[in-house]
Amino acid sequence: MSSTSQKHKEFVAEPMGEKAVNALAGIGEVLGKRLEDKGFDKAYVVLGQFLVLKKDEELFRDWLKDTCGANIKQQGDCYGCLREWCDAFL
Repeated sequence: MSSTSQKHKEFVAEPMGEKAVNALAGIGEVLGKRLEDKGFDKAYVVLGQFLVLKKDEELFRDWLKDTCGANIKQQGDCYGCLREWCDAFL
């Protein structure tokens, strides 16, 4: 990953805790609301789905697109954020 957003850096710098779903890189207010409406109200719930999908990028991107309508950039930002967080904390 060549460049990461400030949001990404802040997310991967510390344990997950009770962070809101829109703390994830690539997930803003609109996508966050869509995810919350489907029961994914916290970043750790999205992390759970990421792990259920065995950290598979294609499966996670497809799930994110189907679940909240994330575009290619948003999918990649969120995947990279969770992947780096897992590398640091799991």
